[in-house]
Amino acid sequence: MTTTVDLPTFSSLDELTQLITHRRGLYVRWSRGPESDLPKTSSTDDLTGIKLPGLSASPLDLEDWWGERPVRVWVARRLYDYCHLPHTKDARTRPWVLHGCETARGPDNEPLVTEIEPLGWIADQVITDACRIITEQPGPWGTLDRDEPTAEAPQP
Repeated sequence: MTTTVDLPTFSSLDELTQLITHRRGLYVRWSRGPESDLPKTSSTDDLTGIKLPGLSASPLDLEDWWGERPVRVWVARRLYDYCHLPHTKDARTRPWVLHGCETARGPDNEPLVTEIEPLGWIADQVITDACRIITEQPGPWGTLDRDEPTAEAPQP
């Protein structure tokens, strides 16, 4: 198994963009890292506590419906989706890139991945750049509400 010490760091959005244009089956995982994740290769649903049959991850593969839009913006969008996790879940949470096989879907319809090959950490500056790119997009790009829900049920 590759150790955290052995993993390279992707230091630019362009570096990640280059990677996804040449390889499929790539995901970004936000966690403490491969050394923490790989011994069990399982995630836990935060709401129910159920063990899931793989690590939850976000796909990086470019989708056909993205069309001719810039691949760099695609990668930024995929990183932006979960950049709130170090603040809302655990400060030790970091993004890393992996190659793997989707074996199931989790309760939020996220891919659950096994047969994992860690490829590298994603530098903080890459996440900063991704967030900047997304917030600067013109047009109907809205915000994602990342506030924690209240425990109260909605009133009819």
